Amino acid sequence: MNLSFSKEFSYCIFGINFSAQVSEIDSILAQDKFSKEDIVLLLSTNVEDRNKLYSKAAEIKEKYLGKKVHFRGLIEMSNLCHKNCFYCGIRAENTKIKRYNLSDDEVLEAVMFAWENRYGSIVIQTGEVNTKSFANRVENLLDKINKATNSELGITLSLGEQTEETYQRWFNKRATRYLLRIESSNQDLYYKLHPNDKNHDFGARIDCLKSLRKVGYQVGTGVMIGLPFQTLEHLAEDLLWMQEFDVDMVGMGPYVEHPDTPLFEHKNLLIPQEERFNLALKMTAILRILMKDINIAAPTALQAIDPLGREKAIKCGANIIMPNITPGYYRNEYKLYDNKPCLDDAAEDCKKCLEARIHLTGYEIGYGEHGNSQHFASRNNKNKN
Repeated sequence: MNLSFSKEFSYCIFGINFSAQVSEIDSILAQDKFSKEDIVLLLSTNVEDRNKLYSKAAEIKEKYLGKKVHFRGLIEMSNLCHKNCFYCGIRAENTKIKRYNLSDDEVLEAVMFAWENRYGSIVIQTGEVNTKSFANRVENLLDKINKATNSELGITLSLGEQTEETYQRWFNKRATRYLLRIESSNQDLYYKLHPNDKNHDFGARIDCLKSLRKVGYQVGTGVMIGLPFQTLEHLAEDLLWMQEFDVDMVGMGPYVEHPDTPLFEHKNLLIPQEERFNLALKMTAILRILMKDINIAAPTALQAIDPLGREKAIKCGANIIMPNITPGYYRNEYKLYDNKPCLDDAAEDCKKCLEARIHLTGYEIGYGEHGNSQHFASRNNKNKN
């Protein structure tokens, strides 16, 4: 069954016999494992049935992870990038943006805000740069962060493809989590999103994820949802690939197009943003059911479409929120996609806003906690035994 994202597919969904679909959905949700065909059907659910999916995911999240949501203070350290991914607003060949690179002092100022406000963890994110000077700078910066915070903060890095030696050096400095998004686990689709050259090699991406696992990181990845050329089968395969790779954390969200990118030329192939948003929530819920104790982030891209996007993701399986603590005057230049929210919010304003929003969901914030992946801990305990 090859269901592409198109108007024809929308009509196909509404043509499905409703009573038959209800019984199939109930039957699938009662299973311990999902096939690819099961996931495709779950991704095509109507409003009533997707609420069953969300309820099941919420039930599983509370059973395995409780009612807590953990903060990761996001520091967008630099928008310098050596890559030319077709979907990304900070791609190297985009000359329409202003490049920046935070100083160590500016990074440390953001780090101290997170530490003093008991966020528990930070994420340091940049464009992809893999020079020796960059590796050295990050290593030295991690020393400064640990010294300033008594090594009390959990540290996640999202700094792209590096050598295993570099990953090891950063891990030795207490960066224990790493997010490297695959964007699509389907190689053919991957090369519709990236140039087919040595700097954008699908196999190299996979090898980096394996190196991160070998070094000992909590390994995170993710995909974009609602891309041109993407099918429901692709998305089902993405979820099964994450399960097979046994990831510890996931950050995935709806594709939000950026006008200054090559992929924008294919905007006529896109389904409406609302449908991409709903697919992202379904993907979150299905992944929570498949991988019950991993960490799943509620990405900012959801809020670019729906003002309550991140809260809705929490209600259907996500347990990580990443408040942006980058100095406000830099945020507008780290635009991977268009319509990025919270560009003008000060870090303190963002904190108060998210506190109120999470309170409305019925969940609580795990202040002062690293919020490490329970899946990672469980796997390590099994390996020791």
